[in-house]
Amino acid sequence: MTALSVCLALLAALANAAASVLQRRALADMPTTTAMALLRRPGWMWGAAMLVVSGALQALALATGPLAVVQPVMSTELLFTLLVGGTAFRRRPDRRTQVAFVAMAVGLGGFLALAAPSGGRDTVPAAHWAWAGLSLAAAVAVLIAVSIRLPSSPRAAVLGTATAIGFACTAVLLKDALGRLPEGVGAVFTTWQLYAAMAVGLGSFLLLQVALRAGSLAASQPALTLGDALLSVVLGVVLFQENLNLEWRTPLEVLALGLLIGGCVELARSPLIGEDAEGTGKW
Repeated sequence: MTALSVCLALLAALANAAASVLQRRALADMPTTTAMALLRRPGWMWGAAMLVVSGALQALALATGPLAVVQPVMSTELLFTLLVGGTAFRRRPDRRTQVAFVAMAVGLGGFLALAAPSGGRDTVPAAHWAWAGLSLAAAVAVLIAVSIRLPSSPRAAVLGTATAIGFACTAVLLKDALGRLPEGVGAVFTTWQLYAAMAVGLGSFLLLQVALRAGSLAASQPALTLGDALLSVVLGVVLFQENLNLEWRTPLEVLALGLLIGGCVELARSPLIGEDAEGTGKW
């Protein structure tokens, strides 16, 4: 089941990357970006459809595997964006980008192989949601308040972190709701977690737009990608009681995380991810 969840998460990440490239390519030559203008662009609409596909695949991945596996694997969206964007815009990555690509892939694969997240319960007790929800909401509120007084790049990084908390919380809520599938499909639609996931997900998406406008993608993307993945691992252990292999493996896991973080930061700076095909503006 874990292998299945990894495959589903990879497909979800690929769909997210395809959506990003399709929509950004559709926006590249548009004089205006009004809602009606976007709806007339087939590329943008196909991108929106890919987002729906990605959401469905992520939900299936969360239903079949540990949160501490699914969300880190979803960070491969950055790798797929590089591949799909390079193909779509016919631009080859430079040597530095290639090294960053390998570092992130090896770091992610190494961490998951060493930590080997497994086990855990299907649902979270309501009492645990009381303190977890308040803690996560307070963290987001503090980060937003702090970001107001910061210059462009630090503000984007802080808002990216706040957005990451929101997306991680969305995944936790969704997994908790899907954990009731053995009771029947109706049980999923009658639980408050499903609708809370929708609300938090929408709020996180809107906060993402603010983060992207606050500064460059190179400032916000690492915090967003890594924050979502790493917080999800913590929440998987704390809320779902998923197991991680530590002890003697810990130094190697730290090294793998270092590769993952370094690769992610460098990839976010790549022109293939941060700029359009003409190199005249940010995606």
